[in-house]
Amino acid sequence: MEIREIEIKDNQAMESIIKRSLESFKLDIPGTAYFDPQLGELAQFYAQEKDASYWVAVNEAEEVVGGVGMASFDREQQVCELQKLYVKPEYQGQGIAVKLMSVALAFAEKHYDYCYLETSKKLEAANRLYSWFGFDQLDQPFGQSSHFTMDAWYMKDLRQGIDKS
Repeated sequence: MEIREIEIKDNQAMESIIKRSLESFKLDIPGTAYFDPQLGELAQFYAQEKDASYWVAVNEAEEVVGGVGMASFDREQQVCELQKLYVKPEYQGQGIAVKLMSVALAFAEKHYDYCYLETSKKLEAANRLYSWFGFDQLDQPFGQSSHFTMDAWYMKDLRQGIDKS
């Protein structure tokens, strides 16, 4: 499994993975990534953002099977946001999300002091993964976000290093 930065040719595959995943949890509703205007152009979106990137996991057949993004959330407070971590269902449970998270957090450590993320309590495996990576659950959202449907929020102090790889 190769992890690399997203390319324009990967946009459609990642949009499909994200939408199918959200649909499977009945999260294809306003206030989720499902309606993000840049969803079909992730490569272009992350390329234009400062200190941001999106990575995809690609199998031996060059098929995109998952991805994750990192971008600024609150530049003044040195907070980035882990965004759009999704893996195709048939590839889940194989450590791909762990590899994607490790790449994203290593990048974040070079540019930010804290990493924030928003998710849904329905995504139990994802919530366990975030805790395993040392994210602390918050009681309320941090700052302003368009993902008002999310009901679980996490923050990680990147100055302490990442323990997983």
